Amino acid sequence: MLNPSLSNSAPVSAATPSPIISLRGVKKAYHTPAGDFWALHGIDLEVYPGEFLGIIGKSGAGKTTLLNMISGIDALTEGEVLVNGVRVHDLDEDRLALWRGRTLGVITQNFLLMPTLTLLENVLLPMDFCGLWQGRKSVERARELLRQVELEEHIHKLPSAISGGQQQRVAIARALANDPPILLADEPTGRLDSGTAEGILHIFERLVAAGKTILMVTHDLSLERRFSRVVWIADGRLVADRQAALG
Repeated sequence: MLNPSLSNSAPVSAATPSPIISLRGVKKAYHTPAGDFWALHGIDLEVYPGEFLGIIGKSGAGKTTLLNMISGIDALTEGEVLVNGVRVHDLDEDRLALWRGRTLGVITQNFLLMPTLTLLENVLLPMDFCGLWQGRKSVERARELLRQVELEEHIHKLPSAISGGQQQRVAIARALANDPPILLADEPTGRLDSGTAEGILHIFERLVAAGKTILMVTHDLSLERRFSRVVWIADGRLVADRQAALG
C-alpha cells in the first residue's frame, strides 16, 4: 500500500473552496492548410484538491489537448489556465519546464521510459532534471517508490526486461519522484489487459486517498464509477460534469 508519508499533500475536504486547477474560456486552434481546426471551444473547468477526475470522451474529442493545456505542453490560443495559482501560459519555456517537473506528474499509455536507463535511474531522472537531487536520500526515495509499486526487486533492470504493466508502474513511480500535488494520466490503462489495468487504478485510488489530485483521460465508459467526479467532452466542448456514483 502506498505510504501517505511520501506525500506532502494532505487529504482535502470536498468543501475546500479554492480550486487547484482553473480553466477559463480555454480555446485551442491548430493551423492547417485547410484552415484552423478548433480542438477546444471555450472550456471552463475547476478541479479541487483531492479529486479523482475522469475526463471521458471518444477519440478526437479533445481530451489529450485539454491535459496539454493544463501542463503547458501545447500553446494556448485563447483563455487562461491557472494551476496552484500559477498562470501556466505566462511562463517562458525554461520556467515552464521547471514548474512542470515540480508541480505535475505526467503518465501516458506509452510509458515513455528511457530505454537505456535502469528502472531506478528512470525514477531518479526527474529529481536530477528539476535540481532536487539529494544523493543517497533521492536514491532511497526512488527505491521506496518502486517498492510501493511492487518493483523493488527489478530496480536494476532495463525497461525492455519487464512487462507493459510493470513499465506503467515505473512510469507512476517516476511521476511521483518530485512529490507533485497533481497527476495527469492520459489513457494510462489503454494498452493494458483488464487485470493489470485494475492494479493501476488501485494505485491511483490509494494516491488520491493520500491527498493527490488526479486527472485521468479515458474513452472507457466502464471506468466512470471509479472516479470521484466525471466530465464528458465531445467535439472540444464539455457536455457534462457530475459527481460519479462510486461503487
